[in-house]
Amino acid sequence: MPRPSPKPYSSRVSPLRARVEKGRLILDEPTTLPEGTVIDLVADDEGDNLTDEERRALHAALSESWASAEAGRLRPASDILDELRRRR
Repeated sequence: MPRPSPKPYSSRVSPLRARVEKGRLILDEPTTLPEGTVIDLVADDEGDNLTDEERRALHAALSESWASAEAGRLRPASDILDELRRRR
């Protein structure tokens, strides 16, 4: 059985744009995908409502988390979820 790619999207695939017409998705975008390829379309929410300050804080937290992971300071997700459940 082939291993799934670690990336959610192939580097050859870009987002697709479709419109709704009479309750159907109409897609008219050129592609280099092979015939028969099945893709998942997701609704884009056009961004978020973060302020510039909130976005800076988010990016700082993500950078700190990434640096921690690269340094080997990791915890199993199950431990974190258990801790969060106990806080309720």
